[in-house]
Amino acid sequence: MEKKITVLFLCTGNACRSQMAEGWARHLRGDALDARSAGIETHGLDPRAVKVMAEAGVDIRGHASKTVADLGPMDFDYVVTVCGHAHETCPRFPGRTTIVHAGFDDPPKLAADAKTEEEALAHYRRVRDEIRAFVETLPGALKNRRET
Repeated sequence: MEKKITVLFLCTGNACRSQMAEGWARHLRGDALDARSAGIETHGLDPRAVKVMAEAGVDIRGHASKTVADLGPMDFDYVVTVCGHAHETCPRFPGRTTIVHAGFDDPPKLAADAKTEEEALAHYRRVRDEIRAFVETLPGALKNRRET
């Protein structure tokens, strides 16, 4: 059996985008990826992210918002930053870790001006689907992308 590629999805608060990415990676690519997620800080798990992931058949209710330090000592093959702030403030990782940036819009920010809950959820669903499309390209796409 081939060793799984270790991937950390990193965002600012580990509340939404990185949680979705971890959920998709485990659901779609669990055979090839050992996926985790964390934030530069913690903001709590976003209930709307949980809801739209459940709509797509992925249960992230058991996830918790955590920082890289909360993960303990781990080596990652890849760290994928999923937001600009995490990309700009990404901590250093030892050894062979490759940093890859794959930015996605921030659903809570997009939903802030929504007039209805359904309008707010539409932003979450779009980003969820964009993250899924990215995760579907893994692990192959990681080898072709490098931090710029």
